[in-house]
Amino acid sequence: MGGYVSGNNPIPERLASIFVSYSRADRDNVLPIINALSKRGHSVWWDGLLEGGDRFSQVTETALETSDVVLVLWTQTSINSHWVRDEATRGRDRGRMLSVSLDGTQPPLGFRQIQYVDLSGSGSPDKRARFADVIAALDKVEDRAGTELTFAASQAPTKGGGLSRRSAIAVGGGGIIAAGAGLALWQGGAFRAGGTPGSLAVITFEDLTGSGSRGYLSAGLSEELRAILSRNRQLAVAAQTSSDKFKDGDQTASEIASTLGVQHVLEGSVRSDGEELRVTARLIDGQSDLDVWSDVFTGQIDNVLSVQKRIATLVVDSLLASFSAGEIAGTERIGGTDNPQALDHYLRGTDQYASGAGEETDRAALSSFERAIATDPSYAAAHAAQSRVLTTIGNGYASGDEVASFYERAMQAAQKAIELEPDLTEGHAALGAVLTNGRLDLASAREPYQRSFELGYGNAWILTRFTLFASYVGDFEDGRAAIKRAKRLDPLNGSVFRAEAVLEFAARDYVAATRAARRALAINSKISIAKRILGDIARFDNQIDEARTLYEDEPSTLSRLPSLAILEARAGNREAAESAFAQMVEQFGDNSLYQQAQVQAQWGQADKAITTLEKAYEVGDAGLVLSRFDQNLDPVRQDPRFTVIQQSLGFD
Repeated sequence: MGGYVSGNNPIPERLASIFVSYSRADRDNVLPIINALSKRGHSVWWDGLLEGGDRFSQVTETALETSDVVLVLWTQTSINSHWVRDEATRGRDRGRMLSVSLDGTQPPLGFRQIQYVDLSGSGSPDKRARFADVIAALDKVEDRAGTELTFAASQAPTKGGGLSRRSAIAVGGGGIIAAGAGLALWQGGAFRAGGTPGSLAVITFEDLTGSGSRGYLSAGLSEELRAILSRNRQLAVAAQTSSDKFKDGDQTASEIASTLGVQHVLEGSVRSDGEELRVTARLIDGQSDLDVWSDVFTGQIDNVLSVQKRIATLVVDSLLASFSAGEIAGTERIGGTDNPQALDHYLRGTDQYASGAGEETDRAALSSFERAIATDPSYAAAHAAQSRVLTTIGNGYASGDEVASFYERAMQAAQKAIELEPDLTEGHAALGAVLTNGRLDLASAREPYQRSFELGYGNAWILTRFTLFASYVGDFEDGRAAIKRAKRLDPLNGSVFRAEAVLEFAARDYVAATRAARRALAINSKISIAKRILGDIARFDNQIDEARTLYEDEPSTLSRLPSLAILEARAGNREAAESAFAQMVEQFGDNSLYQQAQVQAQWGQADKAITTLEKAYEVGDAGLVLSRFDQNLDPVRQDPRFTVIQQSLGFD
């Protein structure tokens, strides 16, 4: 076998999967090492395996998170590469970094506490004496950190080949890894290799009806099962966004379980023919790929409520030895309904709202939730969902007196949900949201948000919303506890990491904010706010060109324009700054009052900024929830009128 093999370094039974982090300027020295490791039998990821037309960030992140070893090749060039440093940081944090210097350059600060191999010298790097130390270090890898990677382009690299590391496709464990799969899976806690007892992923059930008229039923049934099961604190249920990375793939249960770090996988299918319903479900062991149980549920369509309870009970009974007949946690939907027609309307509304297509689908979702409530007025979950959509419409689409009307209805719906079911997590979260965004009453919002945090231990969506509220009011430690749990439950959701970035940015921990924002972008390159946060951090560090590039790429126009107005003024480009400000005012009018005040404060127009903030409060601009820790408002923070605004908002 080629490469470096000696009698002192016998090839171990299971060779490590290796992620190679390097600077492309060092390619000629790196290729011999990759060749040697590949010929020895290791699964080696490097950017020469990328194929055109695919996205770098998602698949690179997959390989980085699931490799056994992150082999970082330091040189005078690579120590200045942001990409290499980011990859090295993740390898170090996972405890999987092998640090090698190709030219004698010391690793940068932050990486010197880990011993490194000095591979400097003449000749091909794989022929140098200390290459044996690299092989010996690789042979000591004992634990499987993630899925063993194989690659579409598995041949040894050839000089001159390879495409940009900004695009890629990787194949893992025999099946294509879904975009972003493997992200942040090994950060401790609930999701670790092999999974914790009682951990599972619910893959959205397959719709076999064919007509599409009831396509929402399979997705809705799956999400309701997640909601039911996550109520049990003895279970760790992977959230929908992460689980659904696999719904259209051909991965085995063991591959899914290994990637998501769970013990079991629940999957199934739904078929309806008129009023006839057929649901199949099976719980699969994530280690052996064998069924723990499988069952078929048939009957009339109105049996769906009975079906979801029976499936949930079977899951809990199988996974928790302590489950007894007297316990209902994890087997019944809190705040649910006994009326199948009400459930049908609710599932339609959930599907419409989840589509995120815009005002039309949001208003359609509102109508569906209203029909669910008309069918069953005691349906607490439907009232909570109605409140959430009313708040969304009030924030995004309503105008004039209509705004106050939407917020008032949202308040009533949330209060009704809590009245009907005091332990309904969604009800408390909905109340907190309308108090925050609709009433600008953060003092009153604290209690329902805190209650949602306590009740929503197994709900990543609730935990993420609480984290954002914590960033507004300064409850940073509670926010960190919430987002830590959310990342374990939903490790492939960019919105979770964006919320972490918002929290850490407000706390002014810019290292943590940068890491989280980059993680969010690695999952979803089009996610909003993350590039604005990174741009602000660059601006604070006087990195004007980098900040401008980040701002110009920010998807949110209402974040992009004020940021550019601030930056260009600082750079001395007054005409460009005023142009960006004018565009914002023309496009958004009074809906941009808070952003106008940010710009005015940074332009040194303190009195004008305070006047604009006062007007923003009068019209109920929800941007004000950011004001307590907004760095852009630091120039006016000591003004007595600013203190009055803060007190009016309910900040301590």
